[in-house]
Parts: sequence; C-alpha cells; structure tokens
Amino acid sequence: MIDDYKVNRMTMAILPQIEGTKLFSTVFEAEQEFTVKKKPIHLIEGSCAYFGSSYEGRKDGTRELMGVTHKSPIVIDPTSSIYFFPTTSPTRPQCAWLSHAYVLEYKQTGYDDTQVTFIGGKTVIIPISLTSFENQLFRTAQLRTIMSSRIEKEQHKMNMMLFSKESEIHKIYKQIIRELHKPD
Repeated sequence: MIDDYKVNRMTMAILPQIEGTKLFSTVFEAEQEFTVKKKPIHLIEGSCAYFGSSYEGRKDGTRELMGVTHKSPIVIDPTSSIYFFPTTSPTRPQCAWLSHAYVLEYKQTGYDDTQVTFIGGKTVIIPISLTSFENQLFRTAQLRTIMSSRIEKEQHKMNMMLFSKESEIHKIYKQIIRELHKPD
C-alpha cells in the first residue's frame, strides 16, 4: 500500500476499496495494480492540482464547455489527453473514476452492474447501470472532442502566426539578396 499517487497516462481506473471503516483506492495502471491510502476523490483532486488546476476548476471548465453540472467528466491534463469520468456522484464512497482512453468494451452483467474491459484485457465489474455508464462515457467523449478542437484551433492560429512571420522574413531576405546582386 502506498501513501499517495498522481494520475498519469498509464492510469486506467481508480476504484474505491473499503477496509473496515476506511476508504482507500485501488489503482489500475496498464502494467500494474496497487492500493493507495487515500479516497479516490482525493487522488483526483491531488492529480488536478499536480497538473495546475483545482478539481473544482476542472468541473467548472466542464460546466462552461458542456453545461454538465452533475457527475462531470473532467480533463485532468489536457496536454497529455488525460480524461476521467466518475461512475456516481463523486461524494459517494462507491464512486470509481475511469480513464476514457482505456475503456475498450463494456456490457451489462446485472441490473445495475457493468463489466468494463480495459485496453490490455483487465476487466472489472462496476456498480453502475449500462445506461448510466454509456452516458458518462459519451459525455467524456464529447468533452475530449471539444477540448481537442479548441487546442487544435489555437495551435493552428499559432502556426499561422509563426509561418506568416517566417514568410515575411523570407521576403525581406530575398529583397536583400536582390539588392546585393543588383548591377551597379
């Protein structure tokens, strides 16, 4: 069991683990699994802070972009494309957090249970109805699309600005060369 953890590109899921009266987190990464001595929401909050924002700020961003106010998917780190969604209200102890990028397949296994298979083959059963799971998955996909579109738009603006300046410099350079080669 470890004391702390920050979500990263390898994090697939953070599931609640109740031991006696304490709530811990089971973290699934692409290559390993371990327990952390903190609640899932505390790992999410700490990871948001690690990447330069608060959890509340990330939720506010989702609300601004999509109008989602409950069970909000969040971008933990936009530069690394780390998007997570909660399976229930994050204030509930049974709330798990899943990485959108690692969900490969899912299917209903009981009335309110969904089996999730991650890239790499790891499978878990989450206490969430198939309909709710799909809603969370699709809302996270929408958030990713909006964020990616905005990031690409800004990169395009920057490229246009840089390339137009390069073009201007190239024109000046050509003019100087012409002036130097001009017959007297």
